[in-house]
Amino acid sequence: MDAAFTAEQDEIRRTLREILGKRCGPDEVKAAVRTAEGYDRELWQQLAQQLGLPGIAVAEEYGGVGCTPADLALACEETGRALLPSPLLATAALCAPLITALGTPAQRSALLPPLAAGTLTAALAVPGPALATALGLTGDNAAGPWSGGGRAGGVQARAAEDGAGWRLYGEVPQVLDGHSAGLLLVAAHTGGFARSRTLLFLVRQDAPGLVASRQTTLDETRPQARIELRDVSAELLGDRGDRGDHGDLDGGEADGSEVLAALAATGRTASAVLAAEAVGAAAQALARTVDYVQQREQFGRAVGSFQAVKHRLADLYVRVQAARSAAYYAAWDPEQGGLALAQALETLRVTAGEAIQLHGGIGFTWEHDAHLYFKRAAADELLFGPVHRLRAHAADRADLFTPQSRKVAV
Repeated sequence: MDAAFTAEQDEIRRTLREILGKRCGPDEVKAAVRTAEGYDRELWQQLAQQLGLPGIAVAEEYGGVGCTPADLALACEETGRALLPSPLLATAALCAPLITALGTPAQRSALLPPLAAGTLTAALAVPGPALATALGLTGDNAAGPWSGGGRAGGVQARAAEDGAGWRLYGEVPQVLDGHSAGLLLVAAHTGGFARSRTLLFLVRQDAPGLVASRQTTLDETRPQARIELRDVSAELLGDRGDRGDHGDLDGGEADGSEVLAALAATGRTASAVLAAEAVGAAAQALARTVDYVQQREQFGRAVGSFQAVKHRLADLYVRVQAARSAAYYAAWDPEQGGLALAQALETLRVTAGEAIQLHGGIGFTWEHDAHLYFKRAAADELLFGPVHRLRAHAADRADLFTPQSRKVAV
């Protein structure tokens, strides 16, 4: 393993930091999240055209840059540093890998080029507060009917009566960037109780019967929407056999295991991306705090000159560097993504909390910039955690504890 960054990676990071430094300060972030889309469309197009940011991990044959998910993770460390509000996570880290893994050749050729170019954005719609479960971050996504299971709630899919396509009905309360995405990947349950399974379907933003409404969220830089599907026409992602009279699938991966495996693989890659993003945010929160305590004076001397403050900042520095090392390792080996994400989210939460305290009275005002990082930390742990479940699932996958040791511990 060669841990050194390539010249191309260094150039991407340098250019991205330069652009975001000019266009994505705290005031610009606050202004962007209050637009209808929830992000700066002009900046998004600049990042797409100059750096190919949405298509970094998309193959060149589909109009992407042809780099690896590790390059996307390194780029997201810079977007996390600026708390960039953008559809990058939903489009490039969640939807593009699923289309690549499950889509037919025609679907990949039609969807991946505009996604890579930034002219089309996508969002993954998973019923209920189950995104971490669906991606296999906090548990086995094959355990439990998180997409609805044939019961009330969730999203249900049924073959159209004319045999052309599918019809979806149900709702998804939390969809990252769902209000602005031109394409939705909807996880829906089909097959009833006899052949219960979860499949992914493609739904266009302008599909009749689709209602997307932006919701109020703790972290405005992660906009979410409620998606309502009222007998909406949809296209099955991939080709998994022929449908029977009741929407059943015969042949191929009829049990949906391929979909669950693709979601789990996407989750491992996305966890590395999220870990790098959280590390970037934590590093910037720490840097801003160090600058502040060097300028703020108390009792005739800089606050940062007090030994107690130095110790607290040193502890934060060690945390951030350890989390960065874990995130970089996960970018190289996504199997370690869950543990890296747990460490990064915990580091961001602790660092953001300390930043508020070390800023003193001004730091506790809700409008202060330090709260942008605190809200990101809290929201990300709610969406992709919590930390203790990320670690517990990683321990289960590694078989660290035998059933007997669990009984003893209890």
